[in-house]
Amino acid sequence: MSKITIPAAATVEFEPEFIAGLKTLFEEKIVFNRVLGLKITLLTPERVTARITMTDQLVGHYAHNRIHGGVISAGLDAMGGLAVMAAIGARHMDESPMQRLQRFSKLGTIDLRVDYLRPGISDHFELHADVLRLGSRVASTRMEFYGADGKLLSTGAGAYIVS
Repeated sequence: MSKITIPAAATVEFEPEFIAGLKTLFEEKIVFNRVLGLKITLLTPERVTARITMTDQLVGHYAHNRIHGGVISAGLDAMGGLAVMAAIGARHMDESPMQRLQRFSKLGTIDLRVDYLRPGISDHFELHADVLRLGSRVASTRMEFYGADGKLLSTGAGAYIVS
């Protein structure tokens, strides 16, 4: 099995069409991400970041802007998938933006681990994700979930099927 590498970061710059298409897919077409209110704030081949702002819908039965662990887990999983999408997009820069966006229909979570370090209490949250390895069939990622004060609240590690 040969390892497939991502082009050097300095040589990859996403086209506005690709960025817009990936934002639309991630923020609007994936309904659960829309419910969570996930908004992409950075999209590069090496790192993706997003934000969740607390709403009455997310607070649920909890008070004091406490976010449910299931929302944290879902957010981290979504971010791991987004990081893989960006890495796949960078790997296939020889294709048109639309061709690269169509590749994501086969992406799926194989494994997800979440460590809850502190209660999720904040008015908004920052999520980060990086791809550790992008293979020909499986990608490995790490994710982080921060409160508005910059404190690390949760971490995650995920494996995603890419073929």
